[in-house]
This record gives sequence, structure tokens and C-alpha cells, in this order.
Amino acid sequence: MVARHIKTPGLVANTATSQKVTDIVKRVIEDIRVNGDKAVRSYSEKFDKWSPPSFKLTEDQIQECISKVPEQTIADIKEAQKNVRKFAEAQRASIKDFEIEIQPGVFLGQRNNPISTAGAYIPGGRYPLLASAHMTILTAKVAGVKHVVACTPPIAGQVPNATVAAAHFAGADEIFLLGGTQAITAMALGTESIKKVDFIAGPGNPFVAEAKRQLFGEIGIDLLAGPTEVLIVADEHADPFTIATDLLSQAEHGPDSPPILITTSEEVGRQTIKFVEQILVNMPTAELAGTSWRDYGEVVVVDSLDEAYELADVYSSEHVQILTQKPREALEKMRNYGSLFLGEKTCVSYGDKCIGTNHVLPTRKAGRYTGGLWVGKYLKTQTYQEVVDGKASGEIGRLCGRCSRAENFEGHARSGDLRAHKYLQDSYSWIDEART
Repeated sequence: MVARHIKTPGLVANTATSQKVTDIVKRVIEDIRVNGDKAVRSYSEKFDKWSPPSFKLTEDQIQECISKVPEQTIADIKEAQKNVRKFAEAQRASIKDFEIEIQPGVFLGQRNNPISTAGAYIPGGRYPLLASAHMTILTAKVAGVKHVVACTPPIAGQVPNATVAAAHFAGADEIFLLGGTQAITAMALGTESIKKVDFIAGPGNPFVAEAKRQLFGEIGIDLLAGPTEVLIVADEHADPFTIATDLLSQAEHGPDSPPILITTSEEVGRQTIKFVEQILVNMPTAELAGTSWRDYGEVVVVDSLDEAYELADVYSSEHVQILTQKPREALEKMRNYGSLFLGEKTCVSYGDKCIGTNHVLPTRKAGRYTGGLWVGKYLKTQTYQEVVDGKASGEIGRLCGRCSRAENFEGHARSGDLRAHKYLQDSYSWIDEART
């Protein structure tokens, strides 16, 4: 495969967490572990200039927030959540409990039991990402999680009313105006006022991601998310203006969000570059989008769509958009991605905000080994077994004894021996000696 860059990135993406971030997060976690709410309040004051009498919103406060959100925004939140709920319900229906009788009298099965408590982190910062409420809280509720704690930071000292509304309509049982490492740590460890959860989901800045990484094991997490990524595969029939618009739609997430085009047409590639520069002139978020395009944007020309799909699999980007005459070919040709967006009538922004699939997706090539957040992340697939036939138990006991002794596990073997003795009347010297 011969691939030619007609735009190369100005910088090489750094996937390593800085030591400074690691050290700060470690100190915050240990302080909250020891000092609980006192430490949480201290860091909220330090990082967010936020120290209300209580971080938890009362029902009256939640309703006051909702009353301040425009009616159209409320309607749009509910419409988007309807789509997310419908897709999540279809995912849940696809996950089956089952039981089989693998031989007479021997039953094996599995149950899919929901996690008891989950935390949902809804980022603030540059943008109030209220759609993250749909993706984390609502998906957990469809899975059957009984108690969901939502945390979202204040934005410039103000309550993010639309985010609060989205969290409430998604089904959050408690909503806290609390952000950053202190929010993740409080949910993971529990404090005097914040219940400990079993699992935390949701995107966030490098401090949030690092807190989830350090606390993983004490709690479960969805995934470790890096900067937003978009990759477009385009043939010679694709519209360069559409490509440029869609690349910049994701580049505005931050200054390190790589927008990549792989195309079979050099002309499409060069026209896309031209339109990107023209769109940036009057784009309100041009500072961020333009920085990402300059430093991390790529345009790569390949000889065929098969080569394009092969290269796209190597990139394993979070969002992969297919702008070709036969976009559904990508479903068979590609394996590594967070989510696919097929055809010009579909765009990544639909998935980010409202179409119904989950927007919490793997980045930094993690699409090679995992998918994104879905109902199944909130379920524990747990197995069970029951032997009701004595003869079967004895025969499995004999097998267990032999298998265990092949590994020098004498105690394991004796549990099997005992069943063979009880149900098949096998004799074992260790049983005779132990009972005398």
C-alpha cells in the first residue's frame, strides 16, 4: 500500500499522561481518601471557585434549574433521550440469560445482573456537554442500575441549567454540582455526603481521565478517553465542502483533536484543505478547531478504497465517517473504530448529540480491543452451575480429581474425590484416614 500525505500533522500526538497531571491527581485522591468532604470542598474552591452550602442539588433547586431552560431545549433534550433510550433498550434486549443441560443432570447458565450503583460524570469546562447525561445516566437506567449519582461542574461559577435538566430527565437519583478529580474521587471512594459507587462512566479532561485510571480496581470504569478523533474515508465522488465541515465539527472539541481524511482522490483532498481554511475564517470556534487542524490534521491519498479501509483500521479512530458511493461496504471491510457513520446523510455530530448511539467511545487506538459505552457495560454477566444427578456428579468428580492432580492441586482434587466417593462409592485412602 502506497499512501501519500498532502497534509501532514504539525505535531506528533502525545498519548502519555504528563507526570504533573499524574502527581496532582494522586495527591487529590489521597487527600480525599483521608479527609473526605473537607478535602472535596477545598479542591472545588481551588479549581472551580465553587463552594456552595451543599454540592447536592435539592429537588426544588433542580426544578428551578429546569424552569430556566428554554422550552425548545427541554423538548430537544427529551427527543434526544427518546432516541438514546430506544437504542439502549434494543441493546438490552439483545443480551440473553440462558441455561443449558450439558449432560443429563448437569445444568450451566448465565445471568446478566445490573451493577447496583453507578456514577455519571458530565463534563463542563469549555462546553456544557449535556448530551453526556443521556449517554451515561439513561443507559445505566435502561440496564437496570438502581442508583445513579451524577456529577457535573459549575461553568464559570454558574449553574449549568440545561445539563441539570438533562441529568434529571435521564433519571439521575442524585445530582451534584461538582467537577474534576474531586468529583471522580468522591464518587469512587465515598465521603460523608456522597455515596460510593461501583462504576463510573463519562468523558472528561486529562485530570478526570487520570483519576479514573488511578481509581480503576477500586471501582469499574467505562474506558480511558483521550481527545476527540475523527477520520473520514472519501472517494472521488465525495463533496469536499461536506468533508471540510465535518472534519472541523470534531476539531472544535479542543486544540488536540485530530481530524484526518483518507481519500482515493487527490483533487478531493486538495479541495478539502482549501475549504477548511475558508470555513475557519468565520467559525466562532476557529481558535480551537484551527489549532487542531494545523497541529494534528492529516490528508492522505491512497490508490483504492480497500487501501483506505486498511489504513483507517490502522488509525482505529474514535469516529469514522464513510463518504463513498457504497458506504455500507465499511461494515464488512473495517474492524477497528469507535463508531461508524455511513454516507453523507449521516454525520458524527448526530452521534455526539442526538441520534441514539452512545457517544462515549474508545480513542487512542483502543478501538482495536474494545467498543464504547453501552448497556452491557452496566451489566455483570455471571455464570452458575448445578448438578442434580448423583452419577453425573461422581463422574465429574473423577474428572476433577485427575485434572486437579495434573496441576498439583490436591485440595481441589479431594473435593472431586468426595463426590465420586459419595455418589459412585469410589474408595480413597485419604478419606479413610481422615475419618478414622
